[in-house]
Amino acid sequence: MFITFEGIDFCGKSTQVSLLEEYLIKQGKNVKIIREPGGTIISEKIRDVLLDKKNDRMFIETEILLFSAARAQLVREIIRPFLNMNYYVISDRFHDSTTAYQGFGRAIPLEFVNNITQFAIGETVPDLTFFIDIPIEESERRMSLRKSEELDRIEVSKNGFYEKVRQGYIQLSEKEKRVIRIDGLMSIGEIHERIIREITMLEERKGAG
Repeated sequence: MFITFEGIDFCGKSTQVSLLEEYLIKQGKNVKIIREPGGTIISEKIRDVLLDKKNDRMFIETEILLFSAARAQLVREIIRPFLNMNYYVISDRFHDSTTAYQGFGRAIPLEFVNNITQFAIGETVPDLTFFIDIPIEESERRMSLRKSEELDRIEVSKNGFYEKVRQGYIQLSEKEKRVIRIDGLMSIGEIHERIIREITMLEERKGAG
Protein backbone atom coordinates (compact mmCIF):
# COMPACT_ATOMS: atom_id res chain seq x y z
CA MET A 1 0.00 0.00 0.00
CA PHE A 2 1.22 3.47 -0.91
CA ILE A 3 0.33 6.19 1.63
CA THR A 4 1.29 9.86 1.43
CA PHE A 5 1.06 12.79 3.82
CA GLU A 6 0.43 16.35 2.68
CA GLY A 7 -0.21 19.83 4.06
CA ILE A 8 1.37 23.23 4.45
CA ASP A 9 4.63 23.45 6.35
CA PHE A 10 4.52 22.72 10.09
CA CYS A 11 1.17 20.92 9.87
CA GLY A 12 2.51 17.86 11.72
CA LYS A 13 3.05 15.46 8.82
CA SER A 14 6.40 14.11 9.96
CA THR A 15 5.08 13.31 13.44
CA GLN A 16 2.21 11.30 11.96
CA VAL A 17 4.53 9.49 9.56
CA SER A 18 6.62 8.31 12.51
CA LEU A 19 3.58 7.21 14.50
CA LEU A 20 2.18 5.30 11.54
CA GLU A 21 5.50 3.58 10.93
CA GLU A 22 5.61 2.45 14.56
CA TYR A 23 2.02 1.20 14.41
CA LEU A 24 2.46 -0.77 11.18
CA ILE A 25 5.68 -2.41 12.35
CA LYS A 26 3.90 -3.56 15.50
CA GLN A 27 1.26 -5.07 13.20
CA GLY A 28 3.98 -7.11 11.53
CA LYS A 29 4.00 -5.10 8.31
CA ASN A 30 7.04 -4.32 6.17
CA VAL A 31 7.40 -0.55 6.02
CA LYS A 32 9.47 1.82 3.88
CA ILE A 33 9.57 5.50 4.86
CA ILE A 34 10.55 8.13 2.31
CA ARG A 35 10.47 11.89 2.04
CA GLU A 36 10.12 14.37 -0.79
CA PRO A 37 12.17 15.72 -2.29
CA GLY A 38 14.78 13.07 -1.51
CA GLY A 39 14.88 9.37 -0.78
CA THR A 40 17.67 8.42 -3.20
CA ILE A 41 21.24 9.64 -3.66
CA ILE A 42 20.26 11.60 -6.76
CA SER A 43 17.02 12.93 -5.26
CA GLU A 44 18.77 14.08 -2.07
CA LYS A 45 21.26 16.10 -4.15
CA ILE A 46 18.35 17.74 -5.94
CA ARG A 47 16.76 18.42 -2.53
CA ASP A 48 19.87 20.30 -1.43
CA VAL A 49 19.60 22.56 -4.47
CA LEU A 50 15.86 23.12 -4.08
CA LEU A 51 15.84 24.01 -0.39
CA ASP A 52 19.07 26.03 -0.15
CA LYS A 53 18.16 29.64 0.68
CA LYS A 54 21.18 30.78 -1.32
CA ASN A 55 19.28 29.79 -4.46
CA ASP A 56 16.83 32.68 -4.11
CA ARG A 57 17.03 33.45 -7.83
CA MET A 58 15.54 30.10 -8.82
CA PHE A 59 12.79 30.49 -11.40
CA ILE A 60 9.49 28.69 -10.87
CA GLU A 61 10.04 26.68 -14.06
CA THR A 62 13.34 25.42 -12.68
CA GLU A 63 11.70 24.62 -9.35
CA ILE A 64 8.93 22.41 -10.72
CA LEU A 65 11.29 20.57 -13.06
CA LEU A 66 13.71 19.83 -10.21
CA PHE A 67 10.93 18.58 -7.91
CA SER A 68 9.63 16.36 -10.70
CA ALA A 69 13.10 15.03 -11.52
CA ALA A 70 13.68 14.03 -7.91
CA ARG A 71 10.26 12.37 -7.83
CA ALA A 72 10.82 10.45 -11.06
CA GLN A 73 14.01 8.96 -9.62
CA LEU A 74 12.33 8.09 -6.32
CA VAL A 75 9.38 6.38 -8.01
CA ARG A 76 11.54 4.10 -10.12
CA GLU A 77 14.35 3.43 -7.68
CA ILE A 78 12.40 3.04 -4.43
CA ILE A 79 8.62 3.26 -4.53
CA ARG A 80 7.76 0.77 -7.26
CA PRO A 81 10.30 -1.88 -6.17
CA PHE A 82 9.14 -1.77 -2.54
CA LEU A 83 5.46 -1.85 -3.50
CA ASN A 84 6.21 -4.90 -5.61
CA MET A 85 7.67 -6.52 -2.48
CA ASN A 86 4.34 -5.83 -0.64
CA TYR A 87 5.74 -3.09 1.57
CA TYR A 88 3.72 -0.27 3.03
CA VAL A 89 5.44 2.72 1.43
CA ILE A 90 4.82 5.91 3.38
CA SER A 91 5.92 9.22 1.91
CA ASP A 92 6.24 12.60 3.60
CA ARG A 93 4.90 14.54 0.56
CA PHE A 94 4.43 13.36 -3.02
CA HIS A 95 2.96 14.72 -6.26
CA ASP A 96 0.08 16.58 -4.56
CA SER A 97 2.70 18.93 -3.12
CA THR A 98 3.63 20.01 -6.63
CA THR A 99 -0.02 20.65 -7.49
CA ALA A 100 -0.52 22.69 -4.31
CA TYR A 101 2.82 24.53 -4.10
CA GLN A 102 3.81 25.03 -7.72
CA GLY A 103 0.33 24.91 -9.29
CA PHE A 104 -1.73 26.92 -6.81
CA GLY A 105 1.10 28.63 -4.89
CA ARG A 106 3.32 29.63 -7.81
CA ALA A 107 0.42 29.92 -10.28
CA ILE A 108 1.94 27.55 -12.84
CA PRO A 109 -0.90 26.42 -15.15
CA LEU A 110 -2.44 23.26 -13.71
CA GLU A 111 -2.51 21.59 -17.12
CA PHE A 112 1.27 21.84 -17.30
CA VAL A 113 1.64 20.70 -13.70
CA ASN A 114 -0.54 17.66 -14.38
CA ASN A 115 1.36 16.78 -17.56
CA ILE A 116 4.80 16.90 -15.99
CA THR A 117 3.53 15.01 -12.93
CA GLN A 118 2.08 12.31 -15.13
CA PHE A 119 5.41 12.00 -16.92
CA ALA A 120 7.29 11.75 -13.59
CA ILE A 121 5.12 9.23 -11.75
CA GLY A 122 3.23 7.33 -14.45
CA GLU A 123 0.68 5.04 -12.81
CA THR A 124 2.27 5.30 -9.35
CA VAL A 125 -0.55 7.09 -7.52
CA PRO A 126 -1.06 6.82 -3.73
CA ASP A 127 -3.77 4.55 -2.37
CA LEU A 128 -4.41 7.05 0.43
CA THR A 129 -3.32 10.63 0.97
CA PHE A 130 -3.73 12.33 4.34
CA PHE A 131 -4.03 16.11 4.08
CA ILE A 132 -3.41 17.48 7.57
CA ASP A 133 -5.05 20.88 7.45
CA ILE A 134 -4.11 23.76 9.74
CA PRO A 135 -4.87 27.49 9.47
CA ILE A 136 -2.10 29.75 8.18
CA GLU A 137 -1.98 31.42 11.60
CA GLU A 138 -1.14 28.10 13.26
CA SER A 139 1.58 27.42 10.71
CA GLU A 140 3.03 30.86 11.48
CA ARG A 141 2.92 30.18 15.22
CA ARG A 142 4.73 26.87 14.86
CA MET A 143 7.23 28.41 12.45
CA SER A 144 8.03 31.14 14.98
CA LEU A 145 9.30 28.46 17.35
CA ARG A 146 12.05 27.59 14.86
CA LYS A 147 15.25 29.59 14.41
CA SER A 148 15.25 31.51 11.14
CA GLU A 149 18.48 29.86 10.02
CA GLU A 150 16.78 26.46 10.29
CA LEU A 151 14.09 27.37 7.73
CA ASP A 152 14.57 26.29 4.10
CA ARG A 153 13.96 28.24 0.87
CA ILE A 154 10.31 27.18 0.61
CA GLU A 155 9.50 27.72 4.29
CA VAL A 156 10.53 31.41 4.15
CA SER A 157 7.88 32.14 1.48
CA LYS A 158 5.34 34.85 2.24
CA ASN A 159 2.03 34.09 3.95
CA GLY A 160 -0.04 34.87 0.85
CA PHE A 161 1.77 32.03 -0.87
CA TYR A 162 0.80 29.58 1.87
CA GLU A 163 -2.84 30.59 1.73
CA LYS A 164 -2.90 29.75 -1.98
CA VAL A 165 -1.19 26.43 -1.22
CA ARG A 166 -3.71 25.58 1.48
CA GLN A 167 -6.63 26.38 -0.82
CA GLY A 168 -5.04 24.11 -3.42
CA TYR A 169 -4.96 21.25 -0.94
CA ILE A 170 -8.57 21.88 0.03
CA GLN A 171 -9.64 21.71 -3.61
CA LEU A 172 -7.70 18.48 -4.06
CA SER A 173 -9.41 16.93 -1.03
CA GLU A 174 -12.79 17.83 -2.50
CA LYS A 175 -11.90 16.40 -5.91
CA GLU A 176 -9.91 13.26 -5.11
CA LYS A 177 -11.52 10.47 -3.06
CA ARG A 178 -8.11 9.17 -1.97
CA VAL A 179 -7.33 12.51 -0.26
CA ILE A 180 -8.56 12.54 3.35
CA ARG A 181 -8.70 15.98 4.95
CA ILE A 182 -7.94 15.89 8.66
CA ASP A 183 -8.24 18.75 11.16
CA GLY A 184 -4.63 19.37 12.15
CA LEU A 185 -5.70 21.21 15.31
CA MET A 186 -6.84 17.96 16.87
CA SER A 187 -4.44 16.28 19.27
CA ILE A 188 -1.61 14.17 17.88
CA GLY A 189 -3.33 11.07 19.24
CA GLU A 190 -6.70 11.92 17.68
CA ILE A 191 -5.11 12.51 14.28
CA HIS A 192 -3.24 9.21 14.52
CA GLU A 193 -6.43 7.33 15.41
CA ARG A 194 -8.26 8.85 12.42
CA ILE A 195 -5.42 7.77 10.13
CA ILE A 196 -5.50 4.21 11.44
CA ARG A 197 -9.28 4.04 10.93
CA GLU A 198 -8.98 5.17 7.31
CA ILE A 199 -6.21 2.68 6.56
CA THR A 200 -8.15 -0.15 8.21
CA MET A 201 -11.25 0.65 6.16
CA LEU A 202 -9.22 0.66 2.95
CA GLU A 203 -7.58 -2.65 3.85
CA GLU A 204 -11.03 -4.14 4.47
CA ARG A 205 -12.32 -2.86 1.12
CA LYS A 206 -9.29 -4.25 -0.68
CA GLY A 207 -9.76 -7.57 1.09
CA ALA A 208 -13.39 -7.68 0.11
CA GLY A 209 -12.43 -6.92 -3.46
